[in-house]
Amino acid sequence: MSKSTISTYQLFAMFPDQETARVYLESRLWPNGPRCPVCGIGDRITARAGGYYRCNQCKEDFTVRTGTIFERSHVPLHKWIHAMYLLVTARKGISSVQLSKELGITQKSAWFVLGRLREACGDDLSVLRGIVEIDEMYVGGKEENRHNNKKTVRGRGAMGKTPVLGMREPGGKTKAMPIEDTSRHTLSREIHNNVEMGSIIYYTDEHAGYDKLGKDYLHWTVNHHDGEYVRNGGVSTNSIESVWAVMKRGVYGVYHHVSPKHMHRYADEFAFRLNQGNVKRHTLDRIDSFVDGVAGKRLTYKMLIQ
Repeated sequence: MSKSTISTYQLFAMFPDQETARVYLESRLWPNGPRCPVCGIGDRITARAGGYYRCNQCKEDFTVRTGTIFERSHVPLHKWIHAMYLLVTARKGISSVQLSKELGITQKSAWFVLGRLREACGDDLSVLRGIVEIDEMYVGGKEENRHNNKKTVRGRGAMGKTPVLGMREPGGKTKAMPIEDTSRHTLSREIHNNVEMGSIIYYTDEHAGYDKLGKDYLHWTVNHHDGEYVRNGGVSTNSIESVWAVMKRGVYGVYHHVSPKHMHRYADEFAFRLNQGNVKRHTLDRIDSFVDGVAGKRLTYKMLIQ
């Protein structure tokens, strides 16, 4: 076995059926034994056949799927683990069409599976600290390629696109989220919510939205318009721009189109893959991190499409 990854063949050998996948998920989600997702008690549980459990406190029946992204899904658990494997090992992501072929399910089911998996990648409440590079990008098609009835009359460039704010510790953690606009108020709010005060911020000085950060942060700028990409002392935004390079190739080359209402889940997916899914970590460790995020994040089809 490789020191950093496993092959698809090895994954199938580890999880050949739903039962082996269920045992693995239970050991990961319930390290101290089954716990009722309704009342939270774990000392009055009766095991039943087929992976079912009865809570004698609240009289509820449950499985390891209950209260997770797997709830009420007809996709077998070992296929869910395979989907996790594909999502963390595919550098630029995997489309629902390709996933449907890999898992042997319909494209509609594969799209729903990917939506739930992206939901598990979110809710990162940690804050960045130290040196943090900040930049924004825009996701959306070119105005000239839009159908006549979808073209805007507001201008060119970023008009009609979804702005995404990215923050990255060089060689460390990444956070990305869509924002409603790139105004000074919006940028300041998101940065204060996600970056520890007193940190050093690197950003390009082409956007006036960052010019009031000096009260709470030390900040340095680089001017791309003047051909400056690295300032003396190593000041640059190369790390966050490398994130955008990967994300843009994924959005345009794999997914082709991302609607604004789903953009936050795609941003969470790419950030997760760069953080917990880092290729320096063993594939099984990356899958473990994925499983750790599935609890308490049930996502219904109605919630996904509304």
